[in-house]
Amino acid sequence: MSVTLSPSQTVGHAETVDAAPRPYWNPYVAGIALGLVLVLTFYLMGSGLGASGALTRVVATAEDAVSHESVAAHPYWSTYLGDKPILKDWLVFEVIGVFVGGIVASLTAGRFRATTEKGEGVTVRQRALLAFGGGLIVGFATRFARGCTSGQALTGGSLLSVGSWAFMLSVFAGGYATAWFVRRQWR
Repeated sequence: MSVTLSPSQTVGHAETVDAAPRPYWNPYVAGIALGLVLVLTFYLMGSGLGASGALTRVVATAEDAVSHESVAAHPYWSTYLGDKPILKDWLVFEVIGVFVGGIVASLTAGRFRATTEKGEGVTVRQRALLAFGGGLIVGFATRFARGCTSGQALTGGSLLSVGSWAFMLSVFAGGYATAWFVRRQWR
């Protein structure tokens, strides 16, 4: 019996070593699979995919635990209060499933390892700061847009929502407009 830790390491009595991780999925096949998941989500849950709503519910729950009166009086946070516990929303379980599914997929493909994806001229600290700053901007933007890329682009786009298509086109335009400024980070 042998346990493969990485493409070049084994523990126990190694008989064979799978040196190369499996390749990534074909993006067209992955896109079709994602579309089928979206259709299945509409059928089973009655609504589409989303991600940022789960984090919002976690934050609302934490803030409610600390100061229920301030959450109840706040016009935005109070919308998350109700008879049903906030964390029993299916979006929370969907995001947990995405996290667990990502780990299972990376383990089965031989790609699981702790690493930082970055360009050669960028330190890990710079990469972490850029990622954190970008995450903050996206977090605020998703609340202003009332949804993230999965909620707006996938769910709203599949329903032909004009606002979601405007969001999606703005995301691509913003990405192309700012890519020039950070292009050296990936070289």
